[in-house]
Amino acid sequence: MKLTKKSHACVRLEKDGRTLVIDPGGFSEEDAALGADAVLVTHEHADHFDEGRLRAALEGNPAAEIWTLAAVAEKISAAFPGRVHTVGHGDTFTAAGFDVQVHGELHAVIHPDIPRITNVGYLVDGGRVFHPGDALTVPGHPVETLMLPVMAPWSKISEVIDYVREVGPQRAYDIHDALLTDLARPIYDRQIGALGGAEHLRLAPGTSADL
Repeated sequence: MKLTKKSHACVRLEKDGRTLVIDPGGFSEEDAALGADAVLVTHEHADHFDEGRLRAALEGNPAAEIWTLAAVAEKISAAFPGRVHTVGHGDTFTAAGFDVQVHGELHAVIHPDIPRITNVGYLVDGGRVFHPGDALTVPGHPVETLMLPVMAPWSKISEVIDYVREVGPQRAYDIHDALLTDLARPIYDRQIGALGGAEHLRLAPGTSADL
């Protein structure tokens, strides 16, 4: 499996000539979802869900499909009947040849006065990759590669470190990092790497790793 990091929370997974894209939102490249055979969206926030990017992907590939939660599906399903699938916690499905399990139900707490929206995470190919979206969901399955939301308005570094410890992956790649400045990155790298208990890695947008 090939993992390619796109900006912020978006990643592309490639296997056997097919491509699965997760969370091509407004902080990611305009072409983040182009060429995808399937797209997964974790929740409705604009940095994870961008209707224009999804439309471009589905118009560019008439066979492409989307799997997402109801709040996102209702925004785009009418334009692509039969190609947008609604999922929730506990569901399993196959997308672009990848086996996917759905974990989690709610976005992390931003502030007690802000209502929580729905959010799901995707466990791919039995734990080869887990993308939690905007939550610190522990899937309860072994995880090889954790896509780690490293910096967000709803988290602090101690929670990020404890999350890595609780999931216990072999490695953790940073995502949700568009707001993290280059000045701060060494602090995060050092502390998460030293305390998280897993190999902590970072890919620049557009670069790839073989898993």
